[in-house]
Amino acid sequence: MFDVAPTELLLVIVVALVVIGPKDLPKAMRFVGKWVGKARGMARHFRAGLDTMMREAELEELEKQWRDQNDAIMREFPRIDDMSAGTPPIVSAAPQDDTPSENPDHAAAATKPETHDVPPRDGPLP
Repeated sequence: MFDVAPTELLLVIVVALVVIGPKDLPKAMRFVGKWVGKARGMARHFRAGLDTMMREAELEELEKQWRDQNDAIMREFPRIDDMSAGTPPIVSAAPQDDTPSENPDHAAAATKPETHDVPPRDGPLP
């Protein structure tokens, strides 16, 4: 970020040691550390706020696209409840044969469930 070379950092430490003195240097470093921590916290909070605003804007855009697509689909395929009484309902393309078969045995077999003779078991069930 600031691109401080190790030699520059060493020079700053030597100047701080000479100007502040070895006795007050730990206090000064704690003070600088506190302010650096506060600045990082504020930057983190600011960045999180920007990220939240961007996410909300993206969600609003996606919701708008979804609403537009939903409206287009609903215009193209209206619900049967919404259709007026004069228009015929939508019929599936595959015809279904609901008429009974001409063979009475076939019609009875189609409605009667299939059963199998199973001998009873002796003893308790597992």
